[in-house]
Amino acid sequence: MLKLFKTILKAGEPTVKYPFAPLEISPDFRGRPELNSQQCIACAACTSACPANALTMETHPEENERTWQLFIGRCIFCGRCEEVCPTKAIRLTNDFELAVTNKADLYVKAVFRLQHCKVCKQPYTPEKSAQYAVELLRQSGVSDEALAGMKSQFSTCPACKRQQTVGLHDQRMFSLSNAEASHE
Repeated sequence: MLKLFKTILKAGEPTVKYPFAPLEISPDFRGRPELNSQQCIACAACTSACPANALTMETHPEENERTWQLFIGRCIFCGRCEEVCPTKAIRLTNDFELAVTNKADLYVKAVFRLQHCKVCKQPYTPEKSAQYAVELLRQSGVSDEALAGMKSQFSTCPACKRQQTVGLHDQRMFSLSNAEASHE
C-alpha cells in the first residue's frame, strides 16, 4: 500500500488546472477565424472554399456594398479559408473559448464598397479588388504609363468590355469587307 502511494506521488498531476490556470496550446492549433478587413479584397475565395458554409458574401448593388459574414457557430475550424485567401486577410487564431450568451455574438461582419462601371454606372466589383489587381501588375513590372493606359479596363464592367470588343470586331469586319469590295 505504501509502495502504491509513493508511485502516485511520483506520477504528479494527472489533469491540467484549466480553467484556473492557462492551458498550453500547440502552435498548430486551429481556433477562431479572424479577418483583417484592411487586407481583405472581398474576392469571395474563402466563401467558395468553406465546406461548412460558415462564410457568406452578399452583394447589395442598391446600397453600393458587399457584405462578408462569418458565423462561428457553423465553423468547423478546417483552415480552408486561410489556405485560399490571396492576401492572407483571414487566419485561424489560438482562441478556443467561444462560449457566448447571445447568438448574435457568433457573427462577424465586414462591409466593402463597390466600384461602378464608367460606361453603364452599375457596380461590378469591390473597389479593393480592382486596386489589388493594379498593385499586382505594378509589382510584376508593368510601368505606371502602361497602367495609366489600362485604367479604362479596370473601370469597366465585363459586360461593357464584351460589348466594346464585339463593337470593335464588327467595325473591323465591316472595314475589311469594304476594303475587299473596293479592290474588286
